Amino acid sequence: MARPRTFDEERVLRDLRDQFWNAGYAGTSLQDLMRVSGLGKGSLYAAYGDKHHLFLRTLRGYVDESHGYLKEAIAQDTPAIDILRDIITAPASPAAPRGCFMANSTCELASADPDVLAEARRTYDSATALIAECVTRAQGEGALPADKNAVELARAILAAQQGLVFMGRTGMDVDILAATARSLADAILGRNS
Repeated sequence: MARPRTFDEERVLRDLRDQFWNAGYAGTSLQDLMRVSGLGKGSLYAAYGDKHHLFLRTLRGYVDESHGYLKEAIAQDTPAIDILRDIITAPASPAAPRGCFMANSTCELASADPDVLAEARRTYDSATALIAECVTRAQGEGALPADKNAVELARAILAAQQGLVFMGRTGMDVDILAATARSLADAILGRNS
């Protein structure tokens, strides 16, 4: 009979996610996972499967959490254009030096790992759909032209945001990154009045 788990599974998954996020998949060893989780190899694999399955689980958890934050942001009783501007400029923050776990993982693994590629496509498709809802709302509020395709504009917003994530990963000065973010937001959404 299996023994009940005696560890905080959410905390362990968060710590394991942070290890993958900081070091990447290839840069994370089994020893790193055991050290971070405080679990032995047998317990770690019994609880989460092999390294690849564990990585995918942490990646999915990150995506679910990120999309939860995005849904909350979009649901705010704030003008939709301001929410869209915040989505674009969010990576231009001193608090975001390690970038986006999904973007980092996509760069590292998507060309060689079909599971990560599928997860990336699912993630970016669902983020695009959420942003498109906000674009439609901004159009209804008169802040964006009604004749623009909401999905295409959402993809442009997501591409701008992810581009800023990558630029931030280079160690670009945060003030320069913030100015670039404002320029992108103005180019895509119109000047901030």
